[in-house]
Amino acid sequence: MRKIKFLLWGFLGILTFFWVIAVTWPEIFSLLSTRSVMINFTGVLGVGAMSFAMILALRPVWLESWLDGLDKSYRLHKWLGITALVMSVMHWLSGNAPKWATSLGLLERPERGPRPDESALPTLQQWFNTQRDTAEFIGEWTFYVIVLLIALALIKRFPYRLFTKTHTLLAAAYLAIVFHSVMLMEYNYWQQIVGVVSGLLMAAGTIAAALILMGRIGRNRKVAGTIEHIDLFPELSIMETSIRLDDGWRGHQGGQFAFVTFDSKEGAHPFTIGSGWTPKDPCINFITKGLGDYTNLMIENLKVGDKVTVEGPYGRFIFSDGKERQIWIGGGIGITPFIARMKQIAHKPEDQAIDLFHAIPFEDPKAIQKLTADAKTANVQLHILVDGRDDRLTGEQLRTEIPDWKEASVWFCGPAKFGESLKKDLIANGLKDRDFHQELFNMR
Repeated sequence: MRKIKFLLWGFLGILTFFWVIAVTWPEIFSLLSTRSVMINFTGVLGVGAMSFAMILALRPVWLESWLDGLDKSYRLHKWLGITALVMSVMHWLSGNAPKWATSLGLLERPERGPRPDESALPTLQQWFNTQRDTAEFIGEWTFYVIVLLIALALIKRFPYRLFTKTHTLLAAAYLAIVFHSVMLMEYNYWQQIVGVVSGLLMAAGTIAAALILMGRIGRNRKVAGTIEHIDLFPELSIMETSIRLDDGWRGHQGGQFAFVTFDSKEGAHPFTIGSGWTPKDPCINFITKGLGDYTNLMIENLKVGDKVTVEGPYGRFIFSDGKERQIWIGGGIGITPFIARMKQIAHKPEDQAIDLFHAIPFEDPKAIQKLTADAKTANVQLHILVDGRDDRLTGEQLRTEIPDWKEASVWFCGPAKFGESLKKDLIANGLKDRDFHQELFNMR
């Protein structure tokens, strides 16, 4: 989280600095005199944030190592989207509020000075000026579309299958905003670093938007497969699906995830991989729980022999920190990456001391039996915590049960607030921030 916060504020700070050294400040500050300043500032930051968000939407694997995984990249993408929304609203208000105030008699209409001689302007600037009315019209109506689409993306109750379709429309809206921004940006900015940086961001964002609209996200990481086996845990509303992959899978590490398309109408959903990888037996497992409109129906609709598409792998929740001592904590379906890691260790043993804490609402004998067998094979000490029988896991309890916890790294996957509570306690008592790893498995 610290890295993506640093990157977000650093990006906005640098863009603001470039704008500050380029802006022509008014001699007398007033609401009207600062109107154009605010319009330009919010425009630069708004299109910059949208451009960066558009680039991240391509799921660039090369950024994963630095951001600690695609889950963090998506969180940054979300924050950039919110930033773009806020800047867009401020941009819109900066342009319209003075007009409203004037029409209501709250402000005096400023006297217009003499118009500049258009013929004395550079040819390109003259052409830009001819496009102002069109650019303003496109920008205003695209703004309304963007507000609606981003609002839908932030509403959790909005169905995922519809979210993926409407969210793609943002790429088309972005292209309209690029036209608006290029035509209306202060012409002198193009000769300064703020214009160069903005231009590069919009160029990269335009390429990203085009790839999104052509459906090329993750195209080189997609592999076809066939459902080979389905194992149900009805009491837990969980199913384990085994898929035999065709040639082309790059292999994966325990803890990574993939986007799986079981139904082309539904589109791709992200699921954590629940198995290790052996090229001689190219099967991959996904453990899913009915938590939404689609996952609730998977148990009824999926069957052996169905064709699927798997895209990935993604994620950096891969336990590779070099620590000889690790503590794993899985809440509910958050146990999945740890199952995959244990299966990976079973194929290739490692000399690590590992304790796994798994919190569950109630005991399911079949699930507990499989988990216990995996833990035994991987030489992992398993701790099962059942609601109503055992106390809720706390930092104090963990520190009591694992005396050498300060020498360990902690890997958490489960409810976000639960993880934040544990992290806060452990860091307050001496754990280094870099030694607490938390999966932010939320793609919207």
